Amino acid sequence: MLIAEVSERYDLSQDTLRYYERIGLIPHVNRNKSGIRDYNEEDCRWVEFIKCMRGVGLPIESLIEYVRLFQQGDDTVEARQQILQEQRQSLAARMEVIKAVLDRLDDKIARYDQTIGKRERALNRS
Repeated sequence: MLIAEVSERYDLSQDTLRYYERIGLIPHVNRNKSGIRDYNEEDCRWVEFIKCMRGVGLPIESLIEYVRLFQQGDDTVEARQQILQEQRQSLAARMEVIKAVLDRLDDKIARYDQTIGKRERALNRS
């Protein structure tokens, strides 16, 4: 699959895909005889995984380390699992903060609704 197709499929720019490969965020993508990137299904799974993880804000550095360890083979399984566990804990903590902010916003919105409701009732009486 050509980079343009991968770009469209995953809604990532071609520049982003090249950047991800250059910094090691996705493993090296094979080239065809003309030197053009030729993504296979495994490459696409990496792109999807990285897009998913970056979409929720996981740090590039952690993901690069994860990919680097993955490429070293099965001896790094525990280290990779540790990275994933740490990132999961971080994400769960951020979710708690987001939940608290959502609750606060809901309260504030409810107060606006109550205030607007009182004003509308007062206008209807006039």
